[in-house]
Amino acid sequence: QVQLVESGGGLVQAGDSLRLSCAASGGPLRMYAVSWFRRTPGQEREFVAGISTSAGRYADSVKGRFTISRDNAESTLLMTNLKPEDTGVYYCAASRAILVETSPSQYDYWGQGTQVTVSS
Repeated sequence: QVQLVESGGGLVQAGDSLRLSCAASGGPLRMYAVSWFRRTPGQEREFVAGISTSAGRYADSVKGRFTISRDNAESTLLMTNLKPEDTGVYYCAASRAILVETSPSQYDYWGQGTQVTVSS
């Protein structure tokens, strides 16, 4: 069973960059499709970016600004040119599926989340 722990969140200003990390234990992360989701108050978890054996997949709202990567032990989400609407709790998730899925229900393992706040 994979355990995931996110880190790297914080309070930044619009236009700044942040790098989120998701440390994995209990199994090589390359065996899983890994995605990042975010949740804002009153909203469901929203797909942000994911990676599997193929290239990364991104939500339209973050294309060109966010980059996801993954190795056996860690996934990272590099976020640049941050906007206030990027504010939320960011979660790392892993799925046994071959392809990246955008629905949270398709993911088997979740981290506890890390808060990102972008001020205008």
